[in-house]
Amino acid sequence: MTTPFAKLQGAGNDYIAIDGRGIDRDWGNLSLQMSRLAFGVGSDGIVLVQEPQDASRAQVRMRVYNPDGSEAEMSGNGIRLFSKFVIDRKIAIPGPDGLIVETGGGIRTVVPTMSGDKMIAAKVAMGVPEFAPAKIPVDTNVIGNAAKVIDFPLEVGGRTLKITCLSVGNPHAVVFPDEPVERFPLLELGPLVEKHPMFPNRINFEIVNVLSRNRIRARIFERGAGETLSSGTGSTASATAARAHGLVDDEVEVVVDGGILKISWDKSGEAFLEGPAVEVFEGVWPD
Repeated sequence: MTTPFAKLQGAGNDYIAIDGRGIDRDWGNLSLQMSRLAFGVGSDGIVLVQEPQDASRAQVRMRVYNPDGSEAEMSGNGIRLFSKFVIDRKIAIPGPDGLIVETGGGIRTVVPTMSGDKMIAAKVAMGVPEFAPAKIPVDTNVIGNAAKVIDFPLEVGGRTLKITCLSVGNPHAVVFPDEPVERFPLLELGPLVEKHPMFPNRINFEIVNVLSRNRIRARIFERGAGETLSSGTGSTASATAARAHGLVDDEVEVVVDGGILKISWDKSGEAFLEGPAVEVFEGVWPD
């Protein structure tokens, strides 16, 4: 058995896209094998095309697998790359409102930017960010009956981090350190935050410097992947946390190691993510 795939990247966040419709296999293990840098393709995981569970609500279903084999609910960069894979190959054709995608974090709409018959970028409706602890989730035995987790003092690695927690379809903890993010010991503290007992499903971790009312700088430690050059949900969570603190306006550029992503919100509070989508190469994985 062999598996055709394409590798794509968006602002440095790279995923392997596979058409898995009608195929039953251990996708988590395949992601573990293919994502390895030296022995595999090298990626931040797999985005898998499947038939939607509810065809009345979505055109196609996306599943996301991390490099460690675990499954994630949602990926902001991943869904753009997934959509490029789907649209370019005409697996599904966007309607007037865009491509409607079923994810583990809910239904998402992707509005593509096209060049000829190829998608080159997209704007993703990310839903309304959720701050309720039970929705993230955060263990209420740790935080008590607080309505939100804002600047909660978390002790890890001999430091006290003031974390703000939210969900944008997957869980995030955001910190605004006093030092530049480049100096922050993310590789040391990231695993401790990700796997802290207060997060029953583990958590993604972002550290953020606010540069202006319309620009922030972020580094991102992704659950199941480690530090990545970029993350769509991580950038959305970073900007949304900054907005919740009153530090930014309603349109924000997020500077990550892989490039720049744009976040905005509408009057309902829904967040929108904009960024590029590039196909790097195609291949066939020999099982």
